[in-house]
Amino acid sequence: MRRLAVPAALAAAFLAAAPAASAEPPPPPGEAEAAQRLAGLTIAAEGSMTGYSRQKFPHWITVSGTCNTRETVLKRDGDNVQADAQCAAVSGTWTSPYDGGRWTKASDLDIDHMVPLAQAWRSGADRWTTDRRRQFANDLTSSQLWTVTDNVNQAKGDKDPAQWKPPLTSFYCTYARSWIDVKHRYGLTVDQAEKSALAELLQTC
Repeated sequence: MRRLAVPAALAAAFLAAAPAASAEPPPPPGEAEAAQRLAGLTIAAEGSMTGYSRQKFPHWITVSGTCNTRETVLKRDGDNVQADAQCAAVSGTWTSPYDGGRWTKASDLDIDHMVPLAQAWRSGADRWTTDRRRQFANDLTSSQLWTVTDNVNQAKGDKDPAQWKPPLTSFYCTYARSWIDVKHRYGLTVDQAEKSALAELLQTC
């Protein structure tokens, strides 16, 4: 969609007011706590996709002013990110933790849900209210949202750690701790293969 031009002074004021990037999501619990939380997750076979739609997880909602969740995460996870008056990132540098790719255009990046929306649906989110699903899909308080290379995110799809792991083995520990953190926070179930894979990934910590 074509964006309207804005005065340079207005754009500069917006950039000055924008929060500094922290370059990473909120950290997940450490290895020991993650192992405890993994042991406490309910084991259950995944449910069906009946009734699922991404629209049932309203995402990229407005966070502040003209900034939605996607733009907020791009600002948080990048270096020297500059945005226009509509909060769209127009420059910056991002490093994808899944594969180590470095990018200078936001169009090369996806904001990944650590626990994918469809995965959550099959793990208990089908019984949630829309408000709960909205919170899950836009959660900036946990390690749920990550800025990653777009085609790597597409390869992940809605797979769990028994079916897909990041290309970078050095990220395995953080990946497992983050996945467990999200499932614990939201009371989502894991299947046996998923739990076993997470336990193996924790051994890389």
